[in-house]
Amino acid sequence: MPVTLKSLTPESGRIDSDGLRAFDAEALARCAADAAQPWWRRNACAAALEGRVPERWVPVLLDRVRDAGDTGSVRLALLRLLAGRPELLPWLRDPARRDESAYGMPEAVLEARAALGDLTAVPELATLAFSPWHRRRLTGEAGLDVLAGRYGAPAVRELLDGGRPEDRAYAVRMLDRVGGDVTPALADPDPAVAYLAQSLLTDPDRLRRFLTEGPGTSAALWAAYALHRLTGDAARTRELYEELGRPRVDVPGMDEELRAAVLHEYGAECEAASDPRWRIETLCAEPPAPVDVAAQLRRATAALGAAGLRPRPPLSCGEAHRQGGGTYHVIGYGDEPAGPRGDLPEVHISDLGRFAAGHGEDPAVRGALEAAGFRWIDDAVGDLVVTGLGVYFFGHRNPLSVRDLLFYWQD
Repeated sequence: MPVTLKSLTPESGRIDSDGLRAFDAEALARCAADAAQPWWRRNACAAALEGRVPERWVPVLLDRVRDAGDTGSVRLALLRLLAGRPELLPWLRDPARRDESAYGMPEAVLEARAALGDLTAVPELATLAFSPWHRRRLTGEAGLDVLAGRYGAPAVRELLDGGRPEDRAYAVRMLDRVGGDVTPALADPDPAVAYLAQSLLTDPDRLRRFLTEGPGTSAALWAAYALHRLTGDAARTRELYEELGRPRVDVPGMDEELRAAVLHEYGAECEAASDPRWRIETLCAEPPAPVDVAAQLRRATAALGAAGLRPRPPLSCGEAHRQGGGTYHVIGYGDEPAGPRGDLPEVHISDLGRFAAGHGEDPAVRGALEAAGFRWIDDAVGDLVVTGLGVYFFGHRNPLSVRDLLFYWQD
């Protein structure tokens, strides 16, 4: 049986990558450029052309890269294949590239500009290197490294004036690479820059000396956080917290019960741009009593049943949404569907404490659960935003409301 592109890239089954790399480059290029071919076959052909693109096919393949109407993943594969072609640079520099919608294309454009030695890409690469997304951050850092290797780090730094947090973050990384002391960056006004600085520190003695120098409260908190990371000395962390006056982020309307539940669920893993006061408070505060989720759900179900509300068996929020997970359970109740989809009305029971909520105010449900010891989270409390505490939520890392934190779901 003759070996063909179709046999090497079957519609079902494994693609023969080794066979493709040995296949005729002209045929591979023709397939990669052919919009009538399936995207996965074109991608495989592009990958197999690494290092051996027929010169006469370069203009055609570059046209496919520039064609916004072509399949995004194919354009991306071809861009990576042809990233070193200087004739591509004017297109790469066009401001319209910032509006590219194909997944991964804006980052690949910056990566290609760096590969071509385009110093005008430095500010955008620094922004990418400051991204909270790991893959994007690595792409930005790698692009800056390519340009620094070609022109020298000073030439790159000259294009970053230090007015932006991402500019200062680059300076911190470069200083650390040459063995410089990044401790002063703990005082940076941007929490993400200060977080980066503390993550790079490895000398507990230097941090102790820094603390004796009387830095401001924020810098001292970052130093204490880094020191705790390096030593695990919780007693000393609490001492430092007391010496600083137990600084906390004030959230008006948020009482201690709510604060403890939120703090111990999210404080330890909050996002880089979070206020350091949340981090140290998490290390020093006593955790709330453990929640017996199963017992709590039994109590809620019994209370709803005693009130004649005909509760259904509880479902985790992941089960209820048929994907993901989070911090609450759902109890459907009643016989009459509510809403255009014909769903039963439901109540949410938080796994973080005795908190309950529902869509709309059903006095019978609220009364039954409050009588059973639950705390109803109404809109006045649920809408409070927990400022300074960044939590990942559907692609964003911003402060969330009390409702979203107590009843958190992520797919």
